[in-house]
Amino acid sequence: MLIGVVSDTHGHVENTLRGVRMLETFEIAEVLHCGDIGSASIVKLFEKWPTHFVLGNVDSNANELKTAIADSGQRFHGRFGNLHIHNRKIALVHSDDEKRFRQTLDSGEWELVCYGHTHQSKQHLHGRTLVLNPGALYRARQHSVAIVNLATMCAEIVTV
Repeated sequence: MLIGVVSDTHGHVENTLRGVRMLETFEIAEVLHCGDIGSASIVKLFEKWPTHFVLGNVDSNANELKTAIADSGQRFHGRFGNLHIHNRKIALVHSDDEKRFRQTLDSGEWELVCYGHTHQSKQHLHGRTLVLNPGALYRARQHSVAIVNLATMCAEIVTV
């Protein structure tokens, strides 16, 4: 099973559409958005898949986003997503709260931790946990998304 991971769309529809089009070239089952959604117009771009959203530090319009996510039948997780997808324990967080992010990593509870905020794609192992930042679809040198194979727990960063 493949999942797509995106972050830091900041309400930028054109860049997000490019990211969505890239995700469409894979057999994605679900999408995770790691925060800094930016505007309700971003939410409907992911209607093709079940999508999980967390808030980031620029998401001051939380009530509007929560309503748009609910209206589109997607999943709103506030500031932290505790997910179980394809028998994998996944944490979804923006990472601007450094203390919470560090506690999440150090807990050893998660098989995959997806985060945003830094606008830089990165993946590494922290103990047995795959830690993944898909990069950003706005304010980044290269816009990118990530694809994760949950069967193998391998991730690929894809430039958009």
